[in-house]
Parts: sequence; structure tokens; C-alpha cells
Amino acid sequence: MKERYPRLEINLAHLKHNVAKVVEKCGSYGIQVAGVIKGATGLVEVAKQFDQGGASFIASSRLEQIEDAKNAGIKKPMMLIRVPMLSEVSDVVRLADVSLNSELEVVKALNAEALKQGKIHKVIVMADMGDLREGYWDKDEMADVCEYIEKELSNIQLMGIGTNVGCYGSISPTVETLNDLVEIAEHIEERLGRKLEYISGGATSSLMRVWDGNIPEGINLLRRGEGILLARDLDVFYGYDMSELYQDVFRLKAEVIEVKDKPSHPVGTIAVDAFGHTPTYVDRGMRRRALLAMGKVDYGDPSELLPLEKGIEVLGASSDHTIIDVENAEKDWKVGDIMEFDICYATIVYLTNCRNVNIAYV
Repeated sequence: MKERYPRLEINLAHLKHNVAKVVEKCGSYGIQVAGVIKGATGLVEVAKQFDQGGASFIASSRLEQIEDAKNAGIKKPMMLIRVPMLSEVSDVVRLADVSLNSELEVVKALNAEALKQGKIHKVIVMADMGDLREGYWDKDEMADVCEYIEKELSNIQLMGIGTNVGCYGSISPTVETLNDLVEIAEHIEERLGRKLEYISGGATSSLMRVWDGNIPEGINLLRRGEGILLARDLDVFYGYDMSELYQDVFRLKAEVIEVKDKPSHPVGTIAVDAFGHTPTYVDRGMRRRALLAMGKVDYGDPSELLPLEKGIEVLGASSDHTIIDVENAEKDWKVGDIMEFDICYATIVYLTNCRNVNIAYV
């Protein structure tokens, strides 16, 4: 049977290795890992590697992905890492063991639903430490909410507090920021008269504190997605040595459908492209170009395609075509050849969501 392209290959053994290595590294500091599967659209085979690799929780921002993981027989506790909508509290209680929360109204609704379903639902209350996404900015209000949950909501268990950094506001998870989170937790613990089970210190960007060996004592849960799936962000953006982890878990392959010499600058009056933008072009004369049978609807941003072959340059894309400069390529590219790429985090999300992409486990 012929292979179908575009083709996204997922190396499950390398993924499981990455999970186990991060779990081991975090475990040496007393930190548990919530394995975040949303980056690969919750693919069940991916979720299984997080489970088998030792993640303490399976986490996603989408209940559909959590449901798929549960239906696949994964028994680990499920964590909803996007603040719940009021309209979905029934499914949140039914599917997720734990949810991250920042609105008391929603937690009250979760309590009422948990009572109805005969369950105890666990919550982590989120603190906004400057990234300006979810979480309480007023930490006194946050402490009041935690105390209310503890004393007034019979079917909600306050499991801990957490924060998110490095997603919207690009805030770095500094030692100072995470120490502040620990201090907030200690203040809440004083008011409750007990220890919180978890202090969740962020997602993949917080892994740099583990790699540096300076993560504050008290942080004992981290939510890990990209740092396991790709292990690229800390390497590319912060210069960390990630050689203990595989960076080839995901590989994209696409078929060449045209190879011709053409001008490097469009000929005619330039208006807008298919997406309403007016790109800029550099006139480099006649160049050898290859077209691939995939485009933006498959993977999103062409700048996040990383060719494996030397001398290849991704020029751009339309909906269904990708334009590659192969003038300086070492290989003489021909129609029917297969071009391979490493990819970035957002690209995986697009590819695993696209029905036109053939997903293959290797």
C-alpha cells in the first residue's frame, strides 16, 4: 500500500523516552508532572505514552480529548487545564478529576454538579503572577475564595493553587516569581490550617528552573506539553542543552508536485494574497523552485517548517501549496520526491487537527 502525503510521523518510543526523562528529572526535586496532550490534539497513542512514561496526570484544555483518553482505558487522573465554562460544568465533573479555576461562580456550579453526580471534584485555584491570562490578581481575594471553597463547598476539594507564565504575556518563570507563588500558598495554608496538596508552578517554560536546579522548594507540580513533545523551546529560545531528550518525535513529509525555474519576484501588479495579506518579495533573479502538495490549511505558518535537507528554503505558502527554493539544494529534486521537515509546536496542533494529513506511528 502506497504511503499518503502529507504524512506526519510520530515516534512513540522517542516520545515515551521524553516523558520518562522529564518525569525522572522533575521527580528528583519532588515534582510531579501533568502530561499535557493538547499539543497533539489529544491523540490517544500520544496520551498513552504520557501515561506509560510516568506522568501523574493526563491534562488537556479540551474535554473531548480527556474523554478519548478515558475511553482508551487510561486510568490516570484527568486534569482540565483551561478554566471551565459554566455551560460545560456537567461534563467537567463527569470527565475531569481536577480542573484549574479562577472564578468562584464556576466553582460553585461545579460543586452543585458534583453533588448531583455523587462525586468530589478537585480544583486548583489559579494566581495571575503577571502573565495576564487566567488567575486572581488580587491575592487577598484569592485567599478568601480558597477559604470559602474549603469551608462552604461540600463536594469540592481544594487541591492546591497554581499559576501560568510564558503563554500570553511571555513572562519568564523566574525564581522570584515562583517564590512569590509559594508565599501565596503558605499564606493560604495558614488560613486553612492545613497544607495544600499541590503548588503548580507553570508549564514547559518552568522546566528551565528544573534544568538549572533552582526551582523553589514547595513547587511540586508542573504541567508539561511542548517540553516533552518537541523539547525545542528551551533549546531555541533560551539556549538550554536538551540533548537528553529527542527532538524528532514528530516529522512531517510532503510530496513534490512541481519543479521549475521561475522568477523570484511575482510578475504583474501586486495586490493581496489568498489570505488578504500583501507579502514582500525579494528579487533574486531566476531560481529553481519546488511545489509541495500541502499548504497553510494543513500546518498553519510556513515559517515553522524546518527542512532537514541543506540548501532548502521555505519561501511561503497558499492554502494548499508550499513553495520551496531548491536552487542551492544538494539534491536534484524531482516530481514525486519526498521532502522532510522538523516542525514547531503550533504546527503539530494544525497537522493533528487536519483530516488531510496522514498520521503514522513509527
